[in-house]
Amino acid sequence: MSDVIVLGGASAAPNPGQGYSGYLVRLGDARIVLDLGPGTLPELRRHTRLEQLDAIVISHLHVDHILDLVALWWGWLYHPVPLPKPIPLYLPPGGPERLRRILASFARKDEADRFFTEICAVTEYDPDQTRSIAGITIRFAPTVHFVPCWAIRLESSDGVVAYTADTGPSADLVPLACDADLLIAEAMLEPDLADDAPDRGSSTAAEAAQLAHNAGVKRLILTHRWAEDDAEVAPAEAARRFSGPTVLAERGLTVSW
Repeated sequence: MSDVIVLGGASAAPNPGQGYSGYLVRLGDARIVLDLGPGTLPELRRHTRLEQLDAIVISHLHVDHILDLVALWWGWLYHPVPLPKPIPLYLPPGGPERLRRILASFARKDEADRFFTEICAVTEYDPDQTRSIAGITIRFAPTVHFVPCWAIRLESSDGVVAYTADTGPSADLVPLACDADLLIAEAMLEPDLADDAPDRGSSTAAEAAQLAHNAGVKRLILTHRWAEDDAEVAPAEAARRFSGPTVLAERGLTVSW
């Protein structure tokens, strides 16, 4: 059995009772977290111990995708039960230096430095290269967003998960998502807010569903949604483009296969 647990599926503001972007992927015995936005760390702890994580992989450096790295750092800097070993953390290009500056703004330099020696083993990934972590093959593809951002594919004999991170519809993500057991797709925009600009950095539910259809995926999670949006509109829009099972991301939602 493999599954994905939603740690948070809110957009650029927290939803009531739900944090921002974060997903725990369990393929066989491997446990990999995709993004760790504000409010996702408490939910992560409900489902696994931190020392059981094989990796945290970050798609891009917007606040709503990384801020609980700060909570992880500060919490386990002084936690009564220290981590037995640093958690492997994979950051996009430029990420380690950016994160180092962020942490240094909150505490002494020695405390900030300890994130990189005691809390996480940090690697800056090359998005043009394939990686293997705990038997999982990881590939990246550039999205169309307001800062450099990469969609992520996790693949093993236990299944395939594709994650768009944040993207507009003009990104070429069909090869990355092809035949995935589950696609986690950003669907932030309501239809009346979408335009035809090729550099638009977010997608609608219909556009996420079109990607799912074109890539031949089996299941779809629509995420990065506002609580204020009508919960019936997005699934209805998606159903016109994609015939597979489709759900809205909610804290604690588990999709298994």
